[in-house]
Amino acid sequence: MKTRKKLLMAVCLMTALCVLGGCSLSESIFDLLHAYLAGNVTTETPADLPAQKAGQGFFDQIQVPDKESDQEAAGEPTGTPEPAYTPEPTAEPALSDSVVISREQYEKYRKFDKVIELMDYAEAYFYKEVDETALLDGAAQGLMSGLDDPYSFYYNPEDFAKMWEDDEGEYAGIGIQITSNYLTQICTISRVFDNGPSKEAGVQKGDILYKVEDLFVTANNVQDAVDIMRGTPGTDVNVTFLRDGQEMNYVLTRTQIQVNQIESMMLDDGIGYIALYEFSGKCADEFATHLEKLVQQDMKGLIIDLRDNPGGWVDDACSIGDLFLDKGDLCYLVYNDGSEEHCYRTKNGKYDLKLTLLVNESSASSSEILTGALRDRANAAVVGVKTYGKGIVQSVLPVSNDGSGCQITIAQYFTPNGTAVHKIGITPDVIAELPEGDNGMYNFGDLADPQLQKALEVMKQQLDGTWVRPEITEEDTAEEAPAA
Repeated sequence: MKTRKKLLMAVCLMTALCVLGGCSLSESIFDLLHAYLAGNVTTETPADLPAQKAGQGFFDQIQVPDKESDQEAAGEPTGTPEPAYTPEPTAEPALSDSVVISREQYEKYRKFDKVIELMDYAEAYFYKEVDETALLDGAAQGLMSGLDDPYSFYYNPEDFAKMWEDDEGEYAGIGIQITSNYLTQICTISRVFDNGPSKEAGVQKGDILYKVEDLFVTANNVQDAVDIMRGTPGTDVNVTFLRDGQEMNYVLTRTQIQVNQIESMMLDDGIGYIALYEFSGKCADEFATHLEKLVQQDMKGLIIDLRDNPGGWVDDACSIGDLFLDKGDLCYLVYNDGSEEHCYRTKNGKYDLKLTLLVNESSASSSEILTGALRDRANAAVVGVKTYGKGIVQSVLPVSNDGSGCQITIAQYFTPNGTAVHKIGITPDVIAELPEGDNGMYNFGDLADPQLQKALEVMKQQLDGTWVRPEITEEDTAEEAPAA
């Protein structure tokens, strides 16, 4: 009797699910119901399937067993009369075609009913042929945009591959680096690469990227602009920049660009100078090579220029910091549940050098992590203007198995001494602003650069023992930097 009741409940549940889901009942369900009423059906769990816990499945597995074997199993005599109604035989689905999921999974998947319904509408009513992959990519982008975080987003397979290509530092384009401000939506040229078409045309650091072909550029669509500017070497692209409010239109011919992430030189009085433009590619190994060459020239102090460095991989910041720090934290992470993780650690063994870091309003993320660690633990002096204030870290993760991926903010970071950076920035020990009208477009190592001059002055004071770190007031650290 129990099995008959269970089957009736199952059939009723299937019927209810179909009605609620807006689908029609299949003939097999009617057949099953008729068979039940004739006393010809029982239920059982197949021997090769594990018994399910209560509430884990949609409903029990249902089978229509052989009549005689069912009677024998129940201890009844065989050869009972045929039922008044005999359902037409239906194809028994192969066990491998059945999927049993938990109630928790079912409820999770039901949340996407709206997306599936919209896809159905699009495929049924849209006036053009629908690209299902494009719909799914758009849905994924929309889901990530729901986090309301400019640093969390979805990559389709093509964009994910391009991201890794960018990390290697070689591409075909016009040879500029762009810094985007999500508050003002302005995209500023932070670097013009040597021997590139932009350099040859006269584009300067500090120019605003205004228009690419017919696209007016903002921080939200700058990646679209980058995609347009990249392409096949030898082909042209129309680009418009703003300088002092005036439009400058160029037809630039794309070429192969080699991005040098690091430059170095000796200044004077045993002072070395390294500019690090981004934490990507093989920058950590290259930094170590440049550093060793300077040490071989009897370097006593080092100026590390992180101006306009937008950040990159935290692992690279950790490897570079490890050159100047003994065992300890580079930074620590705090997650949304309040837990801490001290996963970025430096090891014993370091170069014994005086350090000065040169930063500006576009020094962000890993630049700020390295700056905070070297100031907290290596007594480095910091010169320039307040940094960007991106005190959060992201993970880059593969999605599905089609080559797509995502970037998602996972934690806020703090300097080794517990100083917050997000939306605050790092206030330098010595403020050195560019004079009004100076866009900072100086050749590497040019001592006409007033900020580099100030960093050199501070380094000389460090070497002769006369430099004293000024006190940073609460006002300096509480004021928000111009970062979102």
